[in-house]
Amino acid sequence: MRRRLGYEGVAVTAPVTVPYVRYSTHGAHWFIGQALRSLVKTAGIAKDDIDGLTVSSFSLVPDTAVGVTQHMGLSPRWLDHIPTGGASGVMSLRRAARAVQAGDADIVACVAADTNHVDSFRATLGSFSDFARDATYPYGSGGPNSIFAFVTANFMRRYGATREDFGRIAVAQRANALKNPNALFKKPLSMEEYIAARPISEPIHLFDCVMPCAGAEAFLVMREERARDLGLPYVLVRGAIERHNAFADDPVMERGGWLMDRDDLYAQAGATPADVDFLQPYDDYPVIVMLQLEDLGFCGKGEGPAFVRTQRLTHDGDLPVNTSGGQLSAGQAGAAGGFLGMTEAIRQLTGQAGARSVPAARLGLVSGFGMVTFDRCLCTGAVLLGSPS
Repeated sequence: MRRRLGYEGVAVTAPVTVPYVRYSTHGAHWFIGQALRSLVKTAGIAKDDIDGLTVSSFSLVPDTAVGVTQHMGLSPRWLDHIPTGGASGVMSLRRAARAVQAGDADIVACVAADTNHVDSFRATLGSFSDFARDATYPYGSGGPNSIFAFVTANFMRRYGATREDFGRIAVAQRANALKNPNALFKKPLSMEEYIAARPISEPIHLFDCVMPCAGAEAFLVMREERARDLGLPYVLVRGAIERHNAFADDPVMERGGWLMDRDDLYAQAGATPADVDFLQPYDDYPVIVMLQLEDLGFCGKGEGPAFVRTQRLTHDGDLPVNTSGGQLSAGQAGAAGGFLGMTEAIRQLTGQAGARSVPAARLGLVSGFGMVTFDRCLCTGAVLLGSPS
């Protein structure tokens, strides 16, 4: 039996969002710089106090995290580049937590940022992976829409999900976004509007898709004692998991790696799904939110459609889901989309979520999902964050 070192004493603090914009002439480096400046200001520390750094970005190329150190005038003694897209927030936290526990770094800045201009998304899709370059893009599959249309259609056939079921997720997240000043979408979304939206790749329609944008998300990881000494509101890591290339033999993706490791996740925290006050799942498409509801244990496999029919998913509902609005209504700032759930969870648990606060929240779950290749995503992870007392 595996013995796992817990995450006791690791604090997460200083959630930062560099406001999203639809298009920008600034590069990823600029957004990373803005995020680092905000981290320093928010935490009341000197830039030189940051001795660990993780970076996630698609548009940073040809640079990696080490190039960022030169651009930003940092000299960390611990460094990681985490190119796992929607799973990057959870994985950045896990690695940073271990570095802090081992004494390899005292304060780790975890940053994700991307820019977006008129042609950048198309260019990214064409060179996203060997599968994209050789097996899909040359034949007219212009990115994830067709892949997740395939996944969504299979889920609908197999488990009886309807477009209205996916619409319940999108509509609830839009309601949450209306109370998030950083969200790009400012208008309510009705079920009627969701259903009537133009098709993109059947059964995917317009409001099933995220809006690419530019922006950044970031947070700091340190020992709990350091966070207290700095007078910072913080949360504690109660448990964390990650898995790659899970269930590779499934003909069509309908399970994720969370299912393999969720018992370990809850055991680390001494908790169950019933103890979770809110869920911040990665949401590039509503079907992926539904998969996470199932695979993280909030309902059984195939029970996601029935679950969303009976649960209110808004910030004041039965199980609040993506209280920021998620990527579906806040926007997808590239790899920063994988950090959105992290910064939102920190805000919820430290009383910084404003009008979208989940009442009396003490334990939150953030899950990540990233790196779509030919027919599925490869990276999954989850973390339980809790209030200090």
